[in-house]
Amino acid sequence: MRLIDSPADLQRLTRSLPRPVAFVPTMGALHRGHLALVTRAKEVAAGSGTTVVSVFVNPTQFGPNEDFQRYPRPFEQDCEKLAGLGCDLVFAPSAEAMYRPYASVIVHESSLSRTLCGASRPGHFDGVCTVVTKLFHLVQPDFAIFGQKDFQQLAIIRRLVRDLDFPVEIIGVPTVREADGLAMSSRNDYLSPEERAQAPILHQVLEAAATRVREKTVLSPDQLVKWMRAALEEAPLANIDYVAVADPETLEAKPTLTPPLVLAVAVYFGRTRLIDNTLLESIDG
Repeated sequence: MRLIDSPADLQRLTRSLPRPVAFVPTMGALHRGHLALVTRAKEVAAGSGTTVVSVFVNPTQFGPNEDFQRYPRPFEQDCEKLAGLGCDLVFAPSAEAMYRPYASVIVHESSLSRTLCGASRPGHFDGVCTVVTKLFHLVQPDFAIFGQKDFQQLAIIRRLVRDLDFPVEIIGVPTVREADGLAMSSRNDYLSPEERAQAPILHQVLEAAATRVREKTVLSPDQLVKWMRAALEEAPLANIDYVAVADPETLEAKPTLTPPLVLAVAVYFGRTRLIDNTLLESIDG
């Protein structure tokens, strides 16, 4: 496995990488969810291609009161995990290497980023779109793999690729969960034992809400959101950021419970913000 920290060195090397190139952007602190993305990338690279993983805690997608400084950075352990999966190349630049002094150009998505996490975290998706654009230019991948847990991010990246004509196919990978249903996240380690015990309520409420949609025991998105909020509030430590029933393509609120639709939640446990979602593509799915 080759390790590169210079954008210029990576860009020079990219021209000679065996194709196809399958790319997984990460911020490190790798867990089984990330490793599922790398495993998918290895499948897509099909033996003869190249699997590239970036490990970069991107400062531009963190707000001023968020957890950039304390975000976990176990780089050596991350590299051991990636080598064990047969990753070919790790790109691990510094912030100074990725962002030049007085940088003044950002990539702004103006529609999908207005709702859900975009409304709660102003500027977050500008940081995401800018760094992904830079990484796509540097890596020149044929495929890029993202997790469906970050549903809004996945939708925005797909729109980015479509609107800016990147020759990259975006592949979404289903959310990987703990045994009790909690979606795997690097931020789960922030939870206290009491918070961790209550956190699986996100998945439980989403699954129960999906059942209510399928069984037609609720008649409108407003009724469903009201029920989901009440169910989440049964966890004493849960502080709800948002509960939404949205169109999976536009991410706007759905006027009816007609699939396809995505049920999405964001909840704070203490200072830790967790997100989760369930996609209903049909009334039977």
